[in-house]
Amino acid sequence: MSAKRFTFKSTFVILLAVAALVGPLAPLTAVSAHAEKAVAPEKNPPGDIPDTQVFIPYQSAGYSLQVPEGWARSGTGPTVRFVGKLDAVAITISKAPAKLDLAWVKDSYLPVLEKTGRAVKLGKTSTVTLPFGQALRIDYSDNSEPNVVTGKQVRLEHNLYLFEQGGKMAALNLSAPYGADNVDQWRLMSRSFGWK
Repeated sequence: MSAKRFTFKSTFVILLAVAALVGPLAPLTAVSAHAEKAVAPEKNPPGDIPDTQVFIPYQSAGYSLQVPEGWARSGTGPTVRFVGKLDAVAITISKAPAKLDLAWVKDSYLPVLEKTGRAVKLGKTSTVTLPFGQALRIDYSDNSEPNVVTGKQVRLEHNLYLFEQGGKMAALNLSAPYGADNVDQWRLMSRSFGWK
């Protein structure tokens, strides 16, 4: 397979994975990085996951993860999303690139994330060590999808983790209104991920 063909195919797979993570599927041409301005974060953002929240095991497509009990689930198999009010946990399984590292993320993944998201502002990208091993973490913010009734949008913050094993990549995206206090809950979920 030529390098050109691999790059195109990889970009297409990434585009589909990122589209699934940033929200409900919509025509990818409907949003461009320059078409939408970032909405201001709320002063007292809703979206804190309660300290009393119960987490339950979820298994699918070769991985396991702890997710909040009672959150609405959409999708099955390689693309699943759990939503509780304005908070969300999304996971997408796709083919891994030839080398999943910070250079690949910066050169290939982040440009697609910026292009397909809503007023994406990138934060820190780093390598992190979790119980199963190493992962790549991308911090960023973006606008939510407009509310279907009011049209209102909320500024969201994300911790996105990329895990790789056996030629597969898992993208775990944890999101909440910007400024919500979910550090402990996000830590629990990211550390609970494991390949089966």
